Amino acid sequence: MLALPSITFAWGTNGHRISGEIASAYLNPKAKAAVKAILGNESIAMASTWADFIKSDPTYSYLYNWHFVDFDKAYTQQEMIEYLAKDTETDAYTKLNFLIGELKKPTTTKENKLLYLRVLIHVVEDVHQPMHTAHKDDKGGNDFKVNWFAKPTNMHSIWDTELINFQELSYTEYTAWINHPTSAQIAEWQKAPISTWLYESNQLAEKIYADTKQGDTLNYKYNFNNIGTLNQQLLKGGVRLAGVLNEIFGK
Repeated sequence: MLALPSITFAWGTNGHRISGEIASAYLNPKAKAAVKAILGNESIAMASTWADFIKSDPTYSYLYNWHFVDFDKAYTQQEMIEYLAKDTETDAYTKLNFLIGELKKPTTTKENKLLYLRVLIHVVEDVHQPMHTAHKDDKGGNDFKVNWFAKPTNMHSIWDTELINFQELSYTEYTAWINHPTSAQIAEWQKAPISTWLYESNQLAEKIYADTKQGDTLNYKYNFNNIGTLNQQLLKGGVRLAGVLNEIFGK
């Protein structure tokens, strides 16, 4: 049921750094110290792009399918739970569980802790980009061709980079703009299991498909209609990443 590897990177550099910067704001003191001990002077925001950067090194090609889990239809929440309970593929869901488990082990080597933390940060953020839980037959929207103003592109790239870059903000400016969750939102988002993250993203992906046809030209109106959804996914990804890191390191 899984797609071939997506061609475009999820969220792009700015999107990943936005969610990483948000996550830094919600670490408890113990988790903050543990993350610092592993990453050193590398911030979560900067570490968040490593798993895309390393795609240039064939040594790490085995990580490629860790970035996404694509589906062949719109799942109900119960269907999603049942499917994931049986999932044995190499995908974002199975590898998130693997990474969390390995980072909890006191026997995990320092070298592997650095690798696993960098990848965990990235993949938690990836699955909040809706097109990383989208259709297998178009490679997560990479083969869904549209135009961004006069530029030929695809739906995956629209949600990775075009909408984010259209705001013309640095990742720290963008974070300052959207990082205002309520206490209730933080509690609700962080208690949700990974299956809920994927269900929410898949539902958004289905809406994205329904609202657009291949060949459409997307511009100001598309930005107006969708930037709120995109911003909430960036925010959820950051808040949930902090929750995962607190759960691993902050007890």
